[in-house]
Amino acid sequence: MNFKDQEKLKAVTFSYDDGATQDIRLIELLNKYGLKCTFNLNSNLLGKAGLLDRNGKRISHYKIHPSDVKAVYDGHEIAVHTLTHPLLPSLEESEIIHQVEQDRYNLSELVDYEVVGMAYPGGGINNDDRVASIIKEHTGVKYSRTIVSSKNFDVQNNLFRFNPSVYHLDFVEMMELGQKFIELKTNEPKILYIWGHSYEMDYEEDYWVRLEEFFKLISNKDDIFYSTNKEVLL
Repeated sequence: MNFKDQEKLKAVTFSYDDGATQDIRLIELLNKYGLKCTFNLNSNLLGKAGLLDRNGKRISHYKIHPSDVKAVYDGHEIAVHTLTHPLLPSLEESEIIHQVEQDRYNLSELVDYEVVGMAYPGGGINNDDRVASIIKEHTGVKYSRTIVSSKNFDVQNNLFRFNPSVYHLDFVEMMELGQKFIELKTNEPKILYIWGHSYEMDYEEDYWVRLEEFFKLISNKDDIFYSTNKEVLL
């Protein structure tokens, strides 16, 4: 794992899905605190308009336009989220490969570098050993994130079903894990990996404030390497 080359044994990384326009505000905050993130995009949905009904509110779910992807996500990592966000375990092998590999090609062309990361789309059981094996053997993806929170900082051997530490809307737990990570003394690599969707910050008025509080807590620590999923995992 590359962060060991930084002579630091603790790494913090973020992963956000779907490419909603709220990513622009999120990136402004990440950059403000020197944090790095991987953004998982559905290339066939880029530029699409949409709204979500959440907590009695209409939430914008507009997607970043393809022509803006390279500029918007500059300094961070772009990764696969499939072409159209299907539940992969329900698909035949050929369609899994198409959804993943064509998305990877499309995104690589947009950002002018080879995209090698991924996050599984959908909620619930959105991946399994069969899907992970197909992706590992038949695509150029080198790691893929699940939505199952590990609640710990352990380095995992299976990069194709990599569990994040915590979901960003679990604010109390995220702050507790953040403080624990800051205080952690270790002789082996440890990762604090946070995931979510930027549009979820619009669910409640104070969500952006609470997320920034976490950014303030976890940033600017001399013994922590802040980087993208690729730079931390590969």
